[in-house]
Amino acid sequence: MALTAAQCAWGLLLNFVFYTGSSCIDSAPVLPHHNYCIIGAGPSGLQMAYFLHRAGRDYVVFERGHAPGSFFTLYPRHRKLISINKRYTGKSNSEFNLRHDWNSLLSHDSRLLFRHYSRDFFPDADTMVRYLEDFASMLELQVQYNIAIVHVRLEKDSQAWNGHYFILTDHKSQSYRCSLLLIATGTWVPNVVHFPGSEYVEGYESVSINPEDFAGQTVLILGRGNSAFETAENILGVTNFIHMVSRSRVRLSWATHYVGDLRAINNGLLDTYQLKSLDGLLEGDLEDLAIVKDKKGKLHITLKFYLENSNSSASAESITLPQDELDNFATRAPYDRVIRCLGWKFDFSIYNRSLRLMPGKGNKKKYPLIKPSYESRGTRGLFVLGTASHSIDFRKSAGGFIHGFRYTTRAVHRLLEHRHHGVPWPSPVYPITQLMNSIIKRVNEASGLYQMFSVLGDIILLRENAMAFEYLEEYPVGILAELELHTGRKAHNGLFVVIMEYGKNFSGADKDVFYYNRAVGEAQHAWQSNFLHPVIYYYKRLPTEREMRLRPPDWPLPRPDAIHHIVEDFLTDWTAPNAHILPLRRFLENCLNTDLRSFFAESCFLFALTRQKLPPFCQQGYMRMQGLVGNEILRHHAVEASLLEDYTVMHSTDELLGGQRGSRDQLLKDHLIQGGSLHLVNTKDEL
Repeated sequence: MALTAAQCAWGLLLNFVFYTGSSCIDSAPVLPHHNYCIIGAGPSGLQMAYFLHRAGRDYVVFERGHAPGSFFTLYPRHRKLISINKRYTGKSNSEFNLRHDWNSLLSHDSRLLFRHYSRDFFPDADTMVRYLEDFASMLELQVQYNIAIVHVRLEKDSQAWNGHYFILTDHKSQSYRCSLLLIATGTWVPNVVHFPGSEYVEGYESVSINPEDFAGQTVLILGRGNSAFETAENILGVTNFIHMVSRSRVRLSWATHYVGDLRAINNGLLDTYQLKSLDGLLEGDLEDLAIVKDKKGKLHITLKFYLENSNSSASAESITLPQDELDNFATRAPYDRVIRCLGWKFDFSIYNRSLRLMPGKGNKKKYPLIKPSYESRGTRGLFVLGTASHSIDFRKSAGGFIHGFRYTTRAVHRLLEHRHHGVPWPSPVYPITQLMNSIIKRVNEASGLYQMFSVLGDIILLRENAMAFEYLEEYPVGILAELELHTGRKAHNGLFVVIMEYGKNFSGADKDVFYYNRAVGEAQHAWQSNFLHPVIYYYKRLPTEREMRLRPPDWPLPRPDAIHHIVEDFLTDWTAPNAHILPLRRFLENCLNTDLRSFFAESCFLFALTRQKLPPFCQQGYMRMQGLVGNEILRHHAVEASLLEDYTVMHSTDELLGGQRGSRDQLLKDHLIQGGSLHLVNTKDEL
């Protein structure tokens, strides 16, 4: 049937609309997409990129600078890092040596250890820049340079991993779509205090670092951290005098055991203050201050309320100063320069309100508010790494520094591997006879436990009947209640948590850490240990979230069913048979209600004939035809140690059985018999 003219016209119109619509859809920009987007190619950003790269994940790193580590191209201003580079420890164990290498990132390439880059104990910042450049290039990490992310927002999508995508826009208006966002920008925005006259203050980020520019001048420094003392140290020998003012007293790192507090390398001004060489420290709220400038260009310190009571148009000479009423006012002498050294804070400006990325509270307001899993409290799928994540352990552990956050970054990667790729947290399974050896090995070697004390812990999950266990290394103990959710491992039969701790009352700005008898040496007083030492918590069941919230103040974990402190050691070498290993073995035996000693084959044979239940060592060794192969040298050693009877002098069966009976009774009496148990690490090798 022939079509009418009207029908033909209508069909053409529909075709036009269809093709026009299709053309519009096809021409819509398709945003570059990555599963993982990392903002910042500093140490934490590169560390996470390394783990994602090794796992074969789709990721990208956006860096605003032309090379990684742009922060270190400017800071510290005087170019001396305060992170130690201890090249010699007397040990060849690479994991142990990382305890004293505060600059290296984790990788499989031994060439990328910082000791190959600098021989200085406190390296130069330019060396760190070169190290990070090599780390990114040698490992072929996917970093896009000269891209400054200026805006981040959410885009809802039910198909996305977390119910939304992150849309990142750079300074050229190019946008990127990401399934998961990892913020590794650090804290780089200078802290600025505003008060009348603050326009006369020079910032740490721009002040001259040439000492000759300060020759014969009088200087006031605002702040009392390492940047303030670093600045003072640089000009100490050329100034008339230096005064330093801050709202809180100076905190010495050796007293607080927090590496972010004042380090000895920068504290020369403390000498000149206490030895009365004109320099000095003052305490006061900076927001109450005011600075007035006289006709000669000198800067006078006054208080804000004096200005409030003066005519706003009054000259500096007519303004009332504190010394007009108190003629011995501490800062009555005028200053030539005032320098602000108040540290840095996180840049919140680029994040849209839809992300709900909020600052912390109190002294943590310079950091974003995050969970102990390092995930934002406001947005699922947004994680904060590195220095910016330091709110979790601020003034407690090393999470704000390379030697700490290289381990927390690895922990975040393991959490993500399980959440999005179904890869459980690594957890090798060992027979229960290796429990004590495993703990001793880790507390003597592990760097993550040592540096992130009270934050990361080893989790030991007991199998049914306590005949085997799983070992999870360096898990964030703040989310212990959610262990099964985050790791894919089950904790149905009890668990141990191994962490490192300082004594509860040993750290603080007002503590005397050099007092007489400060160290504990006796195993029975191990719970009073002051210095860093291993602590083992035993739980019959996994603690709940409520128990985690209600844990005692300053406790990293809730009260356990049993707890054991391994006594502190001057050499941090917890292998002493009587002081360290024997008390640990007895603690584990009491928790497990089993015998963890090692036995010779003869003893296992005797137990097999006289007991219904054999010790685990005999069950898993002797009964499976495994264990020590007897020989004359070994037998002679056992006889001399009173571990076995000398059968060569026994002739009758009655004598043999009698001797065995006495030996059996002796074995069953008490585990503390001198030389009566083989409980040392690597016992077989030693025998």
